Amino acid sequence: QVKLTESGGAMVQGGDSLRLSCAASGRTFATAAMGWFRQAPDKEREFVAAITWTSRNTYYKEAVKGRFTISGDNDRNTVYLQMNSLRPEDTAVYYCAATNLHYRIGSYYQTSRTYSYWGQGTQVTVSS
Repeated sequence: QVKLTESGGAMVQGGDSLRLSCAASGRTFATAAMGWFRQAPDKEREFVAAITWTSRNTYYKEAVKGRFTISGDNDRNTVYLQMNSLRPEDTAVYYCAATNLHYRIGSYYQTSRTYSYWGQGTQVTVSS
């Protein structure tokens, strides 16, 4: 089992920056990739960003490219999501996820079905 604990969510104004963190514990040695998803009120959970743990390939939702950066720290088993130029439409609960599945096709890491482990979520609210 892998336990994921997110932190860093807050209420900010448009244009501000935030960094989310997700610490993994437990059987983390088999982690293939970690990702961030978000869910706004009355909307389905959507992919935001993902990173493969060994090759460090990164993938982003089109709407956050150039504003968000995902990174990982192997020593700390932690993944980060640096969010700049935040917009009100970024308001959501952000979830960290992890998978032990290895894929060559990056699009597989952009779907929630790939991930077996999920954090409890952290709220990000962006006011205009």
